Amino acid sequence: MPSIPIGRLVAVCARHAVLTLVLFALLAGGAVLCSMKRLGVTTDTGTMFSSTLPWKQRSDELARLFPQNQDQMVAVIDADLPEEAQVTARELAARLRHDTKHFLSVTIPQDDPYLVRNGLLFLDQKSLASVLDTTVTAQPFLGGLAADPSGRGLFDALSLIALGVSQGQADLKSFQPALNGFANTLEQAADGTPQPLSWERMLAGSLADLAGKYVFVVTRPRLDYGSFQPGGEASDAMRQAIAGLEFVRSGHARVHITGDVQINDEEFATVAQGMVAGLVGSLVLVTLWLFLAVRSWRIIVPIVVTLVVGLILTTGFAALAVGTLNLISVAFAVLFVGIAVDFAIQFSVRFRAQRLPSGQIPPIRTALEHTGEETGHQILVAAMATMAGFLAFTPTAFVGVAQLGLIAGFGMLIAFICTVTLLPALLLLFHPPLDQQVAGFAFARPADRAVRVYRTQILSVFTFLAVLGAALIPVLTFDADPLHTKDPHSEGMLTLKLLMKDPQSSPYGAEVLVPDLNQAQALADRLSRLPMVDDAMWLGTLVPADQTPKLAMVQDAASILLPTLVVPNPRPAPDAAALRASAAKAAHDLGAVLDRLDPHDPLRRIQSALDRLSHAPDERLMAANTALVRFLPAQLDQLRQMLGAHAVTLDDVPPSIRQDYLLPDGRAIVSVHPKAGMDSNADLRRYVTQITSVAPDAGGPAVDVVESAATMVRAFVFAALSAIGMIAVILLVALRRVLDMALVLAPLLLSALMTVILIIMVPEQLNFANIIALPLLLGVGVSFNIYFVMNWRAGVRAPLSSPTARAVLFSALTTSTAFGSLAASHHPGTASMGRLLLLSLACTLLATLIFVPALLPKRAIDER
Repeated sequence: MPSIPIGRLVAVCARHAVLTLVLFALLAGGAVLCSMKRLGVTTDTGTMFSSTLPWKQRSDELARLFPQNQDQMVAVIDADLPEEAQVTARELAARLRHDTKHFLSVTIPQDDPYLVRNGLLFLDQKSLASVLDTTVTAQPFLGGLAADPSGRGLFDALSLIALGVSQGQADLKSFQPALNGFANTLEQAADGTPQPLSWERMLAGSLADLAGKYVFVVTRPRLDYGSFQPGGEASDAMRQAIAGLEFVRSGHARVHITGDVQINDEEFATVAQGMVAGLVGSLVLVTLWLFLAVRSWRIIVPIVVTLVVGLILTTGFAALAVGTLNLISVAFAVLFVGIAVDFAIQFSVRFRAQRLPSGQIPPIRTALEHTGEETGHQILVAAMATMAGFLAFTPTAFVGVAQLGLIAGFGMLIAFICTVTLLPALLLLFHPPLDQQVAGFAFARPADRAVRVYRTQILSVFTFLAVLGAALIPVLTFDADPLHTKDPHSEGMLTLKLLMKDPQSSPYGAEVLVPDLNQAQALADRLSRLPMVDDAMWLGTLVPADQTPKLAMVQDAASILLPTLVVPNPRPAPDAAALRASAAKAAHDLGAVLDRLDPHDPLRRIQSALDRLSHAPDERLMAANTALVRFLPAQLDQLRQMLGAHAVTLDDVPPSIRQDYLLPDGRAIVSVHPKAGMDSNADLRRYVTQITSVAPDAGGPAVDVVESAATMVRAFVFAALSAIGMIAVILLVALRRVLDMALVLAPLLLSALMTVILIIMVPEQLNFANIIALPLLLGVGVSFNIYFVMNWRAGVRAPLSSPTARAVLFSALTTSTAFGSLAASHHPGTASMGRLLLLSLACTLLATLIFVPALLPKRAIDER
């Protein structure tokens, strides 16, 4: 046992306390400089897994071949009218395209001229017939508006409707919804609160919403991965541009930002905020527990200084070893404080309990040396076992956690070195009193007796819990979806939830790369027949089907409509006098046929509003004109374009769309969208399983979620088994007896099984964030058990009333404070990790303080 060398090391550091402090000050200063120059933080989630994984290679290949689909920031526009959404999107896109400092590309997918021109052809024949019939019926009305696209032309058209009613030739039943909408707009204008009229809804009715409720402006921002929020500057620039948009200012349009860049930025900001707040809160509360544990500021200050210096040195090691922290490895600071404080508390509590054989208080240097001899080897074994628990992560393909394991593992070694070198030097300089009569828990002596008396019953209860926990292991489920660990109240996630209802904007798409378009077509046909697939799109999907009959229908309608819609010289815009005269005439003409109208006919409301407008001030008339026909010219232009549609082939698909489905070398991609919302992990797994049964080489977000989950589970199983194996070897070498090794490992496994019970009872869903807690607590739990078992070997008779129990309890409280601060985080993943750490720590403490004393074999001295 290295107890004597550690005791001598403690004595040397205490004897040369000032030199020790200077040495650590120099090391800490060097670590700070190294961290400032070399240590960075990346929010690039693409670096979280090993690039050697097959699914990761497919994902990286798709990202390389189709970079336009990566690192997107999307403005989602929702407006009262379709035209307002379109105008808002175009204005925003125009502003962002000029901002080349923050944006690489800006597109409006729904506004592509190819899709607009062929819009009618993408409808099914029944819907197309309905739209064309309605439009042809409105031909006289539309012809007049094309010749005079103003309020005057609109009012004149209403006079024609009145004429048709008077002659019994106007069948307006199919136009009732449109006329009601028009009546609403006209009444608002007459009241002096004009609102724009949607001509798209007037002409297309419910079919106007087939394209979806939202319009998207898709951007690729310039990212700064050296920043906590790589897309932060671009996001700020987009918000500034949004704030100046007309319909946003008026409240008619709402713009939300989402996309992987925005969501990742929001997530890291929440995580970082939680980590900083957790670290600060941990240090404050840890100080409180330290006061209750050692009851002297002369000991508390040395412990806190030792923790801070150890954390600085560990950060310096991180700068040298990894250089760049990721979203998971940033947690090393909170974990270091929570675990390393145990070593300092154990040393300090034992230090205050030191007495000479005569019972007198020893000199402080003697007390420090004896503490090193008595406790140093226990802390060393605990540090090595904890280090093994962390380092078990490093060989795994989950790079994010492997990095955390490397930093935290060597952090435990740094914590041990600081505990037996820097802490003794600080204790000597602060010279705390050693007059504490009882360093343990005197009130726990009856508990020591009770544990021995009821040993069989206690072991029976814990055996039952172990069996129950083992039986419940298959019931555990793993939430593979990383979206479930993000802040659901962030703008990016709230917006994404709105889009999940539409398969085309679902975040759970999948992609398959095939050698050519022929195979793409065949594969898309097979995939589209899968039960959980809504559609499988390839380049040919962008070519309308059944073009021959549809084009015949469009051309028939065009022959009737285009001669009146194409007007070389439309009438100039009217003045207020012309508008008033036209409104008065329309009101008069409609008034003459009121007796022919149904009591609820919208033409009655229109006639009343026109009459009021004819007597309104000029400003109100002109405002009404603007509201009524602002979107009319654009809608007429679009109608002319769609009526001029002609047959298209794959060669007609423009490069802006083609690049999303076809590579220059001929390889093609098939994009798959889910039918359901994929709310459960079981649905997501079935969806991916169905796709991979047809296309084993599929990639994309849905596949990445399922495969990354499998990778994480394998990594944690491997890490847990490796940690147990490494800890067993360390214990066997240190304790040199299989029985003693088993006495340490048994409560460790028991605490893990009890944690399983609590996870199911609470319940607490396992996810990729909180599952980190399980293997990590192998190291924490083994420390507590080691102290009790090694004390038992040394002849300690009352473990629960000993200084070790006091140190273990307050170590657990400080550790739970550090981990508990994570539970208060606004980030769901971090909070779930904190909760699971607390549950596991409670089970560990219960096993250590009750199960271990009952499990320890009886000795002759126990009977006295």
